Amino acid sequence: MITIINPATEAPIAELPSDTFESVAHKYERARQGLTSWSTTDFKDRAACLKRFGELLSEQAEACAKDLTAETGKPIAQALGEVRATQGRIRFFLENTEPTLKTRPIAPMGSGTGEEIRFEPLGVVANISAWNYPYFVGANVFLPALLTGNTVLYKPSELALLTGANITRLLHEAGVPDDAFQMVTGDGIIGSHLLEQNIDGAFFTGSFETGQKIAQQLAGRMIKVQLELGGKDPAYVCDDVDIEKVAEGLAEGAFYNAGQSCCAVERIYVHEAVYDDFCRAYTAAAIQWKPGDPTDKKTNLGPLTRAAQIQILEAQLKDATDKGGKLAVEGGKVEGKGSYFSPAVVTHANHEMSLMRDESFGPVIGIQKVAHDEEALALMQDTEYGLTASVFTQNRARAEQILTRINSGTVYWNCCDRVSPALPWSGRGHSGVGLTCSVAGIEAFLKPKAWHFRSA
Repeated sequence: MITIINPATEAPIAELPSDTFESVAHKYERARQGLTSWSTTDFKDRAACLKRFGELLSEQAEACAKDLTAETGKPIAQALGEVRATQGRIRFFLENTEPTLKTRPIAPMGSGTGEEIRFEPLGVVANISAWNYPYFVGANVFLPALLTGNTVLYKPSELALLTGANITRLLHEAGVPDDAFQMVTGDGIIGSHLLEQNIDGAFFTGSFETGQKIAQQLAGRMIKVQLELGGKDPAYVCDDVDIEKVAEGLAEGAFYNAGQSCCAVERIYVHEAVYDDFCRAYTAAAIQWKPGDPTDKKTNLGPLTRAAQIQILEAQLKDATDKGGKLAVEGGKVEGKGSYFSPAVVTHANHEMSLMRDESFGPVIGIQKVAHDEEALALMQDTEYGLTASVFTQNRARAEQILTRINSGTVYWNCCDRVSPALPWSGRGHSGVGLTCSVAGIEAFLKPKAWHFRSA
């Protein structure tokens, strides 16, 4: 059995049975057997199931959000926001999958040899999802996978099992066959056993370390592998900005969901001309993010989902202050029940600090002064990660000149920490390989087949 612990109260709230090696193998066999039926189901019927899933999710949004808050500590307002915003992903994939599946004529028969491209589903897909945004991250995979005719073995994080069970239940209630979508429950060992099955694709979201292990395990298998991994996402504040507005936006970018976002802002570089003023404004904005009861709609900062992350954050802050950093906002672990960590802001930061180089995944931020755009660019690039990067300036050309040279899958001008289902979500370097979202994220679940026609 897996015991689910509420990170705000440290109390057990549920128990779910774990899968075994035998049950995972059985679920795989069911998924393989169900593939023929589901992949040949008319697209309109598959789409009707996913449309109904969206309707059910909307009807039960508050109950689903309460479960998400209970098991991850995400503030209820943010949890409800995630559940409701999943509708945007559902709409995008419903509107764009059928056109993507259509046969693409290349050359007509009149030219002697006809040519066209047709598309087939990958087959049985393993979807190993994350706990920080389980609806968003999961939906980026299982929606296009199911719509394109794949069957899915869905393993939610063991820290978001209630949400995983809700997703599974609603999909089945919506008409998706049991053998087309099955939930696999367990820890990393069970996840590894899932990958040992004869799957046709593996889609994972999580840490670089786990992603590297998955890549090594699947090396040589010649199957589709997509890995959405970590980030150390930078922001650069130029000398021509509305300081108060940008400070508030970057505080939200760093502390929303307690900083537990793949694309959370994790380091800030500020032009020296506005550095002191920005640090004062940022400090004022940061102290508005206060730990509280995640079931209260007014709370904007809940506990960390993983209590073990506190040690990493504390080590980063100690290292930063040892190397000359100043705690503009002291932050730190909150005494008492729950894995609460108050936001911490370090000014006078530099790249000798782990805070500016290693992923934090929590409500801490370092702010470093730079003399000009080229110095900011060099520091933003000084990382093994490449998920997102942002530039704040009134001059779009200036922002584009910087962002064009940054090796990141996503870049932002005057915004940060956002994902659109219409745009590809991809990482570079240690932030992963492959992509989800956008039309390209639909094609990721398809195998193109080249057809050549010549009359006898």
